Amino acid sequence: MAQIEKPHRHFRMFKPYGYLSQFQSNARHERNKKFLGELHDFPEGTMAIGRLDKNSEGLLLLTTDGKVSNEICSSSYEKEYYVQVDGLLTRQSFSDLKRGITIVSKGKSFTSSVISVKPLSKAPNFPKRGKSIRDARHGPTSWISITINEGKFHQVRKMTAAVGLPTLRLVRVRVGSILLDRLSYGEVEELESVV
Repeated sequence: MAQIEKPHRHFRMFKPYGYLSQFQSNARHERNKKFLGELHDFPEGTMAIGRLDKNSEGLLLLTTDGKVSNEICSSSYEKEYYVQVDGLLTRQSFSDLKRGITIVSKGKSFTSSVISVKPLSKAPNFPKRGKSIRDARHGPTSWISITINEGKFHQVRKMTAAVGLPTLRLVRVRVGSILLDRLSYGEVEELESVV
């Protein structure tokens, strides 16, 4: 008798700061970490599409379909981030970011291919983060929109650091045509499709 296949399910969520992009861990060193499963009761077999590290926030897509996950993680899909950096964006740092930065990821050197870099004229209206970011007494900060189609380990953080602007806050706002907009911190919404 043929087994009936359950339809795949897809979600978008606003991943909060401090959570790992996984559902649980048996590793002893991760016992006190926060996991996505604490925020929502996802169906069995759900996986994060790409990852946001513990200190990053924003749009995280999830699915029960491994093929969809592989497709979105490919370079066919743009990923846009709003990045608060320590210091003021200069013409030179803007130009360097736009041109592409040579960085090392997992022991290999590569030059980032940047689709778009834009200064943001004002700070985006994101919820306050669980852990505070330093305030204006410590010097000026800038907000930048960076769009890439890669997803190397800590790529955006390494890019801003390479031009002398360490990342203070990193929020993914778009993957392909799916936007973060109007989701609350930790909120999950089921989608018809993510591709």
